[in-house]
Amino acid sequence: MADVFDNSPPQFRLGQLPEWSYLLREFYQLYRYSSAGGSSCIRSHQKEVRHRLSRLLNHDPSINLVQALEKPVCAHLSRALDLGLSQPTAPITRAIERIRDQLYWEYGYCKVPPGLSNKYAFSQFLGPKGPILAEDIILGVVLFAPGTTYPTHSHQSITESYICLSGSISENDVGVYAPGSLILNPPEHPHRITSDDREPCLLAYAWVGTPEALVGQEMTFSRPKRRKP
Repeated sequence: MADVFDNSPPQFRLGQLPEWSYLLREFYQLYRYSSAGGSSCIRSHQKEVRHRLSRLLNHDPSINLVQALEKPVCAHLSRALDLGLSQPTAPITRAIERIRDQLYWEYGYCKVPPGLSNKYAFSQFLGPKGPILAEDIILGVVLFAPGTTYPTHSHQSITESYICLSGSISENDVGVYAPGSLILNPPEHPHRITSDDREPCLLAYAWVGTPEALVGQEMTFSRPKRRKP
């Protein structure tokens, strides 16, 4: 991932940009009220996300805005937001809609697999590389076009969660996750995502790890094992 947020001094404090502050408050509420489904592991992760986010908000972090950038999949963003506004996740969807013209969308890979560049992108809201500066947590959204297959990958030393805001996805071909659903991926857990054939999918995500793990994370896809002859 290019260090697009690193080379300029802080432009603002978060408190000077209310729409961004409201967005993070909605993230907090999302991880407070989304169901853990009876899982102690998911409940612990939700609590950790809230703890790290609350600690950050108490210090009015710096925010470095850069010029907005779209990817081809953003042609589906309006539809994804419209769908999300009719779901229980509407408050955070509406908060995202308010800042959509300020978002920097990216791939996170030096080499994107053929066909994926038109079907996927993510926008990071908070993390070591900004725009809201944080050391030990990353928050953002990822957008999938209809009929997307996001290849198998994993995250070293990072716990990841997705909360579906609109559309629906499947992970590792097990179950279907609709708006409000939370998926937890422990460190080194291989996972493959597919999206609905007819509608785009918008997911909120959180990465939790040490500052070293988050700032040094390299996004790579897992190579399928070759069968022995």
